Amino acid sequence: MSDDRHVRRAGLIMELAAKFIRSETNSNPMITVTSVDLSPDMRHAIIFITTIPNEGEQEALIFLKRNGTEIRDYFKKHARMKQIPHLDFMIDAGERHRQQIDEIVKGLYPKE
Repeated sequence: MSDDRHVRRAGLIMELAAKFIRSETNSNPMITVTSVDLSPDMRHAIIFITTIPNEGEQEALIFLKRNGTEIRDYFKKHARMKQIPHLDFMIDAGERHRQQIDEIVKGLYPKE
């Protein structure tokens, strides 16, 4: 039961973060929420993001960290959570590496 609640809470955080980003940012760079790592006690959440283009990653992180309070306020307004977790943001390096591998494979096996 607890695991299901944990998964649902992480999914809700991911959805709300994506909605906030979509409504409050411009599309350059485009920021995508890829996953959320929620601590077992649900007091801390790391929101992983990617950007297009990749060069906008640091700018996106600065924006998100600067607006952390507004994001938490958005969560309070749009979710029924007793306790809003402390939010941190990180670049999803795994997703970036997966994309690089896809590009390499495409180069090895070009379409005919």
